[in-house]
Amino acid sequence: MCMEAKEKAIDTIIEEPTLNIILTTDEDDDRPVYISGNFNQWITQDSQYRMDKVGNGLYHYVFPENFTYPDPMLYKFTRGDWSEVEIDQYGNRTENRVSRLKKGIQREHVYKWRHNWLPFKSKFLPEVHLISQEFEIPQLNKKRKVWALLPHNYHQTNERYPVMYLQDAQNLFNEQSAYGNWEIDKKLAVMAEYNIGKVIVIAVEHADKERVLEYNVGNTVLGQGQGKQYIRFLADTLKPFVDQHFRTKPERTHTGIGGSSMGGLVSIFSGLMYPEVFGKLMIFSPSLWVVPKIKLSFLDLYDPQDFRVYLYAGGSESATMVDHVKKFRKRLLEKENYTDKMKVRLSINEHGKHTETYWSDEFPKAMEWLFFSDKEN
Repeated sequence: MCMEAKEKAIDTIIEEPTLNIILTTDEDDDRPVYISGNFNQWITQDSQYRMDKVGNGLYHYVFPENFTYPDPMLYKFTRGDWSEVEIDQYGNRTENRVSRLKKGIQREHVYKWRHNWLPFKSKFLPEVHLISQEFEIPQLNKKRKVWALLPHNYHQTNERYPVMYLQDAQNLFNEQSAYGNWEIDKKLAVMAEYNIGKVIVIAVEHADKERVLEYNVGNTVLGQGQGKQYIRFLADTLKPFVDQHFRTKPERTHTGIGGSSMGGLVSIFSGLMYPEVFGKLMIFSPSLWVVPKIKLSFLDLYDPQDFRVYLYAGGSESATMVDHVKKFRKRLLEKENYTDKMKVRLSINEHGKHTETYWSDEFPKAMEWLFFSDKEN
């Protein structure tokens, strides 16, 4: 559809006396377009502000007559979240759009859209710091390589930061990883560009051939594991060290833990065993089949605390993955005394496979919701 035809098409749906936003875009696909702004707390997938697609590369939105307009009104266009936000023709971040109109037509144009937070700018990459080649794990009488990914401007500020502890460091940002990697350094770089990547990531390498043994908690279908000792290392040894040597926000509300597969399972138990330490869980494709009747009695606290749990599963991982995750979510939400304190977001990719590629796609979305969902962009 040429521009003139687009203009004629839109003329037939203009509504007065309120504000109409007309959006054209050079790069179009089947994903919906939303308006996110200071009028809805910058929620990126607000059904009230989903635009109508009226042609190829042509969208229209009319604000309701009783709408309260901020002065000025700030907004951006997204394809559903900040990983799919508008960018300019060169791949750069765009500034917030501004309107002071309360009626009439506001014409806008988007050249391109981000895809899964990429592309990234190297100047925003986190500083990758090797804490130790042989960090002592006294609970297991072992040593392990541990990394810290610090915000790109960590040494230029005096800020304190929330912390996310992640398992399987070998597969998080290593370009030579045999199975690919999550690209968390690149994703954190783009998040930092949007002022929502201010977080320290502590990455603990797995135990190679003893990985499953170390991530297996208790006596399960895999036998007796060392997971409880490993979790005690994270909570009683590693976290105090990190809080002492880095500018962290040590409170549980600013502390998360996460991983995938068996790393996701041990992260679940970390939250269950130490709810006073970890207030945010990022659980990707957890191996719940190992302990299908996982006990939640650890959460029977006299004074239950707020929890945020991000659950992800792929429909092409196994015959039971999605079912197990959905049942686990239901049990969390039904936990006594946690009605208003347990917030769980479930993300299902029906085509998702049990690979780093899909966990990479999910990582920035989970981080945004867990740590930065109330921030403006």
